[in-house]
Amino acid sequence: MTQKDITNSCKQEESFIQHLEALRTMLIKSILAVVIISPAGFYAAPKFIDLLIKNSLPENITKLHYFSPMEVFIIQLKAGLVIAFILAFPYIVLQVRKFILPALYEQERIFMDWIVVLASFLFTAGACFCMFLIMPLIMNFSAAFSTTQIEATLGLESFINLSAGMMLAFGLMFQIPLIVLACVKFGFINVKMLEYLRPYIIVGILILAAIFTPPDIISQLMLGIPTWLLFEAGVFAAKFIEKSNNAEN
Repeated sequence: MTQKDITNSCKQEESFIQHLEALRTMLIKSILAVVIISPAGFYAAPKFIDLLIKNSLPENITKLHYFSPMEVFIIQLKAGLVIAFILAFPYIVLQVRKFILPALYEQERIFMDWIVVLASFLFTAGACFCMFLIMPLIMNFSAAFSTTQIEATLGLESFINLSAGMMLAFGLMFQIPLIVLACVKFGFINVKMLEYLRPYIIVGILILAAIFTPPDIISQLMLGIPTWLLFEAGVFAAKFIEKSNNAEN
């Protein structure tokens, strides 16, 4: 091995270490953002839980129950962390942008600025879509099984865990069209390949929906179908991105 090869190897190793350091910094700042915002989340948690209950519970279920002395307090802490993550999400996306920015050209940086704005909007839209539309549907579907002999006694913890998990899942899965656009914009894949892989991607979406939701087909379809439609919207928009890339080249 020549001196030049040794020098190049050292530079590559230094570059790899720098990337790891940048990744570590990004993760630490993202976690700190959630921690810093969490007191506001804890403060808003009781009102958030009340709004979620009033919006989601069907008419024949008037209240939820808790079964241990500290359950409500722990649930409020969990809800506060969920609120903090939602509020911190735009900052987290900014940190991701900052991490990949050095590798981008000027036009790609402008594109990433739009991605940051759209990612924040879609995450909030996904969480609100779940909270105001999906959760009432799930709860009404569940209540439909109630009879004179079978009465629902719902626990606060199970309801909030379901709601919070579904809201985060919808917020993250609503990022699918942006992932599609970014992959096409940066040349990782083209539209023709996306269309060819469509059946496999749909199966992957359903698998992710099954992972992110409770083990029932209704919840999985309620997450999987909107995500599939968003994927199709991403493919449609990616055609214009691909034409723009071809025009620039």
